[in-house]
Amino acid sequence: MGLILGKISVETPKYQLIHKAADYEIRTYAPSVLAEVTYDPAVLGGRDAGFMILANYIGAVGEPQNSRPEKIPMTAPVITHSAQKIAMTAPVVTSGGGGPAPVTMQFVLPANYARAEDAPRPTDERVRIREEGERKYGVVRFSGVATEATTADRAERLRRSLERDGYKVVGEYLLARYNPPWTLPPLRTNEVMLPIE
Repeated sequence: MGLILGKISVETPKYQLIHKAADYEIRTYAPSVLAEVTYDPAVLGGRDAGFMILANYIGAVGEPQNSRPEKIPMTAPVITHSAQKIAMTAPVVTSGGGGPAPVTMQFVLPANYARAEDAPRPTDERVRIREEGERKYGVVRFSGVATEATTADRAERLRRSLERDGYKVVGEYLLARYNPPWTLPPLRTNEVMLPIE
């Protein structure tokens, strides 16, 4: 019942709150180990198609698809982001269909996996395990369904607020979703995170 009502009962990444403004927070996150998959949403069946690949790796559904095989506890949030934007150059060369940008979905592994080599090796070659060092983000939290339009709008407003207050944004936004899809939309916890210097 708690999951339907938005209760977050799994491990979440540790961070230090640096600053709390009226419309955002500045956080520094501790180093962590990620399991991630990058895919074309048009080929795999949508923006959230990577979820089952990662869920299979940790054994959230059935036998874990990793080298030990070791069941890895689910954590929150599930993080998604599109391919990084690249600065415009000339000439413009076109090939292929020009479909949607690739999406990367990430699970933050539990803190007991301090290094990438501590985590079991995936048996699905699409899954990568990597370490991420300490990082700083501007973060805004919101409830409801995190549609692409809603998320992009929140990210743009966050970017403007951060720049207004003198922070330098150094990358594209991440979407962090903390609840399963059956959680009632008004009770869901979502965050847009922008990396800053």
